[in-house]
Order: sequence, then C-alpha cells, then structure tokens
Amino acid sequence: MLEIQKPEITPALPKQPLLKNLRDEAFNAKEKAKNYFFSLQKEDFHWCAELESNVTITAEYVFMRQMLGLDISEKRKQSIVHYIFGRQKDDGSWGIAWNTIGDVSTTAEAYLALRILGVEINDIKMKKAEEFILNHGGLETIRIFTRINFACFGLFPWSSVPVIAPEFILVPPQSPINIYSLASWARGTMVPLFIIFHHKPVFSLPNGKSANNTLLDHLWLNPKNKNIDYSDPIHELLLKEGLSWKPLFGAADLLLQSYEKLNKNPISKKIREYAVKKCEEWVLEHQEKSGDWAGIFPPMVNSVIALYLNGYGLNSDPIKLGLKAIEDFTIEDQEGFRVEACQSPVWDTILGMIGLLDSGVRGDDSRLVKARKWITDLQLLVNYGDWKVYNPKGVSGGWSFEYSNSWYPDVDDTAAIIIGFLKQDPTSKNSFEVKRAVEWTVSMQNDDGGWAAFDINNNKLFLNQIPFSDMDSLCDPSSPDVTGRVLEALGLLDDRKYDEAVKKGIEYLKKSQETQGSWFGRWGVNYIYGTSNVLCSLNRVGFDGEDPMVKKAIEWLKFVQNPDGGWGECLESYEDKTLMGQGVSTASQTAWALMALLPFLPAHDKSIEQGIAWLIEHQKQDSNMGYWDEKEFTGTGFPNHFYLNYHLYRQYFPMMALGRYCASYE
Repeated sequence: MLEIQKPEITPALPKQPLLKNLRDEAFNAKEKAKNYFFSLQKEDFHWCAELESNVTITAEYVFMRQMLGLDISEKRKQSIVHYIFGRQKDDGSWGIAWNTIGDVSTTAEAYLALRILGVEINDIKMKKAEEFILNHGGLETIRIFTRINFACFGLFPWSSVPVIAPEFILVPPQSPINIYSLASWARGTMVPLFIIFHHKPVFSLPNGKSANNTLLDHLWLNPKNKNIDYSDPIHELLLKEGLSWKPLFGAADLLLQSYEKLNKNPISKKIREYAVKKCEEWVLEHQEKSGDWAGIFPPMVNSVIALYLNGYGLNSDPIKLGLKAIEDFTIEDQEGFRVEACQSPVWDTILGMIGLLDSGVRGDDSRLVKARKWITDLQLLVNYGDWKVYNPKGVSGGWSFEYSNSWYPDVDDTAAIIIGFLKQDPTSKNSFEVKRAVEWTVSMQNDDGGWAAFDINNNKLFLNQIPFSDMDSLCDPSSPDVTGRVLEALGLLDDRKYDEAVKKGIEYLKKSQETQGSWFGRWGVNYIYGTSNVLCSLNRVGFDGEDPMVKKAIEWLKFVQNPDGGWGECLESYEDKTLMGQGVSTASQTAWALMALLPFLPAHDKSIEQGIAWLIEHQKQDSNMGYWDEKEFTGTGFPNHFYLNYHLYRQYFPMMALGRYCASYE
C-alpha cells in the first residue's frame, strides 16, 4: 500500500485583489496562449508532446537491451545515467512521480539499470539509494512485476514469482475468467508474459550469468534467503479475509504451483507447448505493421522478449519492427535519454483543437481543417479488435490514443473527437466519421450505464485479488470521467435516438457521486478532473445550477479552491480521500475547475474571477506568446501506482477555460 505523504501546500494567504481589467487581461492571455499553441503544431498539422512518467520505463529499456545482448553506446549510457540520477530524490530514492515519496520497487529498478550501465556501488548516489532500499525492507519488499524483471537476471528466484500459466490462453471467452476478462493493458502485457514465465529465463549481467546472481546481494536484508513469499499463507488469508476471493485465488495458485512441478509428463508437456504456441500466435496477431503492440511500452518490451525466447532472431521481422517501435518512444535532450511509456498524439491533437475553438479560432481555419483531416485519417474502421469479443454486434468507428494501435480504440478519445468535430463544424453531425464514431461509442456502454476506456463490462474487480495483481489494475470498469465525456458528446450531438443511452449514463453518474459532491477521476488527478468532466456533461444534457446534484458539486469545488485563487489536487487523494481536492494550484486543475463552474455560474462569480486571475498571473509571456509551467503530474495511468505528466495539459486546458470565460461576455 502506498504510504501517504501529505502534500505541501502554500500557506494560506489572503486572496489577491483581482486584476484591474480582468476581461481584457483574460482576452490577451487567451490570444497569447493561442499563438503559443499554434507554434507547437507539427509539419503534418497534429500536436504531440512528451508524456512523462517515472524512471522505471527507461530502466526496463536498459533491462531489455541487456537481455537481448544489444549494446548501448557509451554516449547513450551516460545520457541515461544523467536522466536517472536527475530524477533521484534527496533521500537516495526514486518515486512513482517526482513529487511523491520514494518507492522501493522504483528505486530497485533504477539501481539495477545504473549497475548495468556501469555505475559503481561506491558512487555516493548509489550508496544513498542502497541505504534507502535497506531502510525500507530490502529487495524482499519489491512488487511482483519488479520481481519478474529481477528473476530474468537470476536476482530473484522464479519460485518467488506467482504462477503465470500459459494455459490461461486456452480458456474460452465464454468462461467467467479468461484473458478477455482482463483490462486491455493487462491482457497485452500478460500474454507475452505467459511465454516468458514458461521459459523462466536467466540472462547474464555484468558479473556473469547465474540462477543465484549476487550482483545485488548487498540490497537484501538476508541474501541467504531469497525465496520470499508473495502472499500470506492460506490459513492466514482465511483469518484475515474470510471466505473471499483472495484466499480462493491463493489456493488456486498453490494448485498451479503443483501443476508446474508435475508438468513433466507427455500430456501436460503437449498442453504446455500448445498453449505457448497459442500465446505466440496471439502476440504476432496483435503486432501492428509499425511494430507496436497496443502503443504502450510494457506489452511492446514483453512481446519482443517473449518472441526472442521462443526462437525468433534479432533480425526477424517481428523483433526488428518491435525494437524500432520501442526506439520511436525515446527522447534525448538536456535532461538525458529516456523512454516514454506511451505517446498521446490523437489525444493532444483533439484537445488542442477544442482549446483553440473555445478560444475563438474559426472552424474553417486551415490549420484546424488540416488537423481534423490528420485525425480523421486515423479512424479505426477495421473489422477486428479485442473490444469485439464481448461487443460482436458493434460497428467499428473509434480512435485510439496513439499513432499506431488498431486493436484498442479508446472511448474517451473518440468522445473527445466527436466533441471537437461538432464544435468545429456543427453540420458534421451527419458526416460518416461522426456517425460511425457515435454508433461505436454508444455500443460500448456498460450495463451499469457508464462507459470505460477500452472494453465493455470489464468489471470483475475480484480479479485484482489474484496474487500477481499487486497494482489493482486488472480491470477497466465504468468511470465518471469517461462517462462524463461521452455524455457531453451526446449532448452536443442532440439526437433523440440516443436518449436512452443518455438517461442510463445520468443514472450511473447519480449513483457514483461522492458524498462530498465530487466525482472520481480515473484518468486524471483526481476528483477535480472527474467533477469537471461530469459537470461539463450535465450542462450539455440539460441540467442547470439548481439541480441538487449539480449544486452539491459546485459547492464542493468552491470549498476546495485554494487561497491563491487556483485549484490543485495531489496524487495521494487516490489513497486518502481526506486529501480530495487538496494540493498546490496548477494550470490544468485550475482550468478543469473553471470549466466545471462556468456553465452554471455567472462569469463575475468571485470563484471564477479568482481562478481566471490565477491563470493570467501564472502565464509566462514571451512577446506575443503565452504558456504555463507545470511540474506536477495531473494524469493517471494506474491510481496509486503509475502517474503521468502530459506536457500539453498545462496549455490547452487553460486555453479552454480562458476562451469559455471570454465567450461568456460576448
């Protein structure tokens, strides 16, 4: 469980007096933001900026190169070392985000990568990392996926890794639990991991190759006993949990362990060989022509390693393409060489378009017309995708988040594109691309009335009790933020054909509102984000400020506004609800709050004016351009475990807020 570190919030100060000519200042700030954002548009008219995460992604890139025997140039080694040390905290640790407390698993992965890159253990920074790891329980305490990475080098025994049986691929989709019961990201990561687990490889390290490698023995509290349990004994689980899923899965794991040990007879060997072959076929089928798998790093690196272990050479097309795709995720600048977990071109482009349109750019502006064409060309009209397993009658028409990801269209992106296209050209509601997008999106509505990101009815949360799930991220259930975006799109579309879907969505939102008045934000931090998406949607589907649900949310947003006029929320609110809506003010979170309030309150409301003033006062200006700095992570990968800093959130969301504020006076 994540240890809570209370956020450091600037001491309460009297609210600053408003700028003398707030409307004029807001207009000027909006215009400068537009100029700056257009300056970031790429040659082919889309937008995409860095999607920052933590050092584990780059560390695992180093692990992959070491496993495959691929050299890293000395120059690149030094650049990676510079980047990793540049993210180290004063206590010697690395965290899941720069402003969270140190994390043992993240620190252990960074440490191993640095050792592979040639940094000596007596380096003062390495000594501090060693001290942190030992003071927090040693390598005995690392999470399951870090154990797997370490087991691949003989640094952790495979016997201390939960059984990840390839035979799971053979369970049909009609069964209550199968690979399609897992969230798309978990599925794409796990299938190649089945192959890796089957082989249980031990790759070499700088000190050689050994099933009991001693390279990191100094990071263990007791290196003589590395066979560390990954779960409490069954009798203890029963005492703690009673008759529940956790002890049941624990018992199933014991049976799987026995099966692994007995997996020597001809029949079980044939079954295993067949299962591994099916996993390989699944991996190959899901590889994009570009070499990507799902457009995210973990499935990509796991798939390359799995195919290599299954006999594919480094010069084989699947591995060559996969390695190239991974290299396309790399960045090198003054901060050093690093790897992105994912890239967000479709998301950045459509949200940027909405920001520009909200700020008064005409829909027929050639730069927006060309950006729209760039997006339209990426619409997924293929007759396949994992989403079709449980939605076979659905007709494709969505978009994915990334450059190349045809298997996993994204409901959130697709809804945002519907919004952006309708704002740019209201008559396009009858266009082919919008009709197909709407039909696909509505077909993805869950039975509870909400929408999730990638799958339909992927809500078997008990799967998070499986021993290898120590990140609580095996499912993709409905979330208020995605549901809000979809309802906003349907409200803007204003087609009575979808009234029933809207009604069900509203009922879901009523049930999911927190007692404080906020809504949870699955993909953005956190309750400010969720509440913003929901209130924007409720406005579009006909709610006014007198509705009790809306009033309660507005009261909450006003209550959590910071004394400086802005809004902010720390990552720790995912773990501790008492921190809901608390944190240092940021440009993106202030903009979310303003967008939530503006449809229901007059523009001269003090909360709105203070928020607008905060955005203006914190805008950096350079000639006719304006931009915002934001170091805080306000994007979410997996709550409590993996966070993201979208480098354009701090640009297009404030642009939306300023534009909508100015428009309210027109």
